[in-house]
Amino acid sequence: MDQMKLSDSEVHSVRMSADGRAEHFGRTEAIFPWWSFTKTVLAIAALRLAEERILDLDAPFRGRPYTLRQLLQHRAGVPNYGAFASYRAAVARDEPAWPRERLLAAVGADTLDFAPGTSWAYSNVGYLFVREAIEAATASSLDVALRSLVFAPLGLARPRVAFTTTGLADIHWPALRGYDPGWVYHGLVVGTAGDAAAILAALMTPGQLLAPAMLTEMLDPHQIGGAIAGRPWTSHGYGLGLMIGTVAGAGRAIGHSGGGPHCVNAVYHFPDPPEPVTIAAFTQGSDEGRAEWAAARLVAQ
Repeated sequence: MDQMKLSDSEVHSVRMSADGRAEHFGRTEAIFPWWSFTKTVLAIAALRLAEERILDLDAPFRGRPYTLRQLLQHRAGVPNYGAFASYRAAVARDEPAWPRERLLAAVGADTLDFAPGTSWAYSNVGYLFVREAIEAATASSLDVALRSLVFAPLGLARPRVAFTTTGLADIHWPALRGYDPGWVYHGLVVGTAGDAAAILAALMTPGQLLAPAMLTEMLDPHQIGGAIAGRPWTSHGYGLGLMIGTVAGAGRAIGHSGGGPHCVNAVYHFPDPPEPVTIAAFTQGSDEGRAEWAAARLVAQ
């Protein structure tokens, strides 16, 4: 899909400059599901706990043959659930989310897809384990932990974790208001586009959310491949909770895309323009490329 086929009216986005100035396009106060940008927020929280030596990135994780670092980078070999037909059918029927044990049994979570550290495969189940590590380390719910570790340090009051359909009552997309966010097993953060951009922009400022040395570790990518058909990527890899690569016409891109029923998003920092920018774009549909093209288009504006 060509980026110019998306009109501004179809996209709700924020373009944030290095000095914190924000240009808003669409509804500035609308609440959106962040889908897999939640993984970036989880990674920030886990790395802050690692800085405090509460979590260990490289010790065996709960006696398993992989580490927290490998879970964060999708290199643990833990199976995924996103492609399961039965999972997708249950979500489409607006059923309540399965209990954790049913999900893990369905995916065969104890049987790894590859030896840890030898390959790469995206795993939402792996980030469920990251979520549980954060909750255990903080002795709190995910919402309380993320407020303390990520949102409150930036003065952000609106982002929250949606646990039930009630948590989506004010979501921008009406079709999502009956969706059970429990289907997103690693947790579903909701908030404005501006909130998402503010978190990523702060992350990219060494010392604001993470110390420079830890940020360097987060930004060290495992290289995955080159161009992706229908999407703006010309090369792509994965750091710790971050998609990292190059985008046509915009240079390097660091952040995360996400998608779920009815809508997609792309939240990225672009460091290569004369003035680096951070962009969060939310739009309808099921193709994450729509949001990625919209974000890339805003880089030059």
